[in-house]
Amino acid sequence: MHTLNADLHCHSVVSDGTLTPEALACRAHANGVQVWSLTDHDEVGGQERAKKAAEDLGMKYISGVEISVTWCSQTVHIVGLGIDHTNAALIEGLYQTRNGRSKRAQEIAAQLDQIGIKNAYEGALQFVGNPELISRTHFARFLVDSGVCKDTNEVFANYLIEGKPGYVGHEWANLTDAVNWITQAGGIAVIAHPGRYNYTSLQLDELYGQFKDMGGRGIEVVTGSHTKDEYKTFAKVALQHGFLASRGSDFHSPTESHVDLGTLPDLPSQLQPVWLEFQ
Repeated sequence: MHTLNADLHCHSVVSDGTLTPEALACRAHANGVQVWSLTDHDEVGGQERAKKAAEDLGMKYISGVEISVTWCSQTVHIVGLGIDHTNAALIEGLYQTRNGRSKRAQEIAAQLDQIGIKNAYEGALQFVGNPELISRTHFARFLVDSGVCKDTNEVFANYLIEGKPGYVGHEWANLTDAVNWITQAGGIAVIAHPGRYNYTSLQLDELYGQFKDMGGRGIEVVTGSHTKDEYKTFAKVALQHGFLASRGSDFHSPTESHVDLGTLPDLPSQLQPVWLEFQ
């Protein structure tokens, strides 16, 4: 049944979203979402709240997380669905992954200071729900709020990206660990928004192959940052590699996100939806 409105990728204030888990649940429900997952970055602190809020509204809830991975010197995101969020190895792995963010944030602020943008660390902290999870998104909100840029798109054209002021690389979890944490916690590992990665087609094939060999089982096909053509491209990838298909808005904020919860088109009909694994 593909017509189910499933949204299995979004973020709350527990990571870099602007809404609480409860507010997200209400928004998802109001937009007709029937199966929902909160997938905060490297953090499961919002899971109990999201589950309770979803179930109170009559939505099916699938627990989730989005893990930051360094692969081939770029960042890849792996979503874990249906995890036991109390699993000790998962919690420890996520803690270690988050751990480098504070130092990185200080380095970002130091770079911005050198070009005359003062107090960026303190400024970014105002937008952080969880100081352990300070990220480029929070710096971007500070740069908009302080009038340096008119919106976050302008920020990410001129700052915080490779070759621009405020860019600090970071070594995240490795792919093997991330997939293991998810599968050992009883979940299904899914490659998030594959259209966003700047890899050659050979590298992407290598990523899919390695991911599958490690026990990864899914790929996001319909997601907020994909174009209509990319829906088709990654539907083919799912079929070629035997991946389950996922759908998620990657919603962060009512003012910043291009796509609202629950408003994406359906998955292409020939695919096997990942949410059917959780019936």
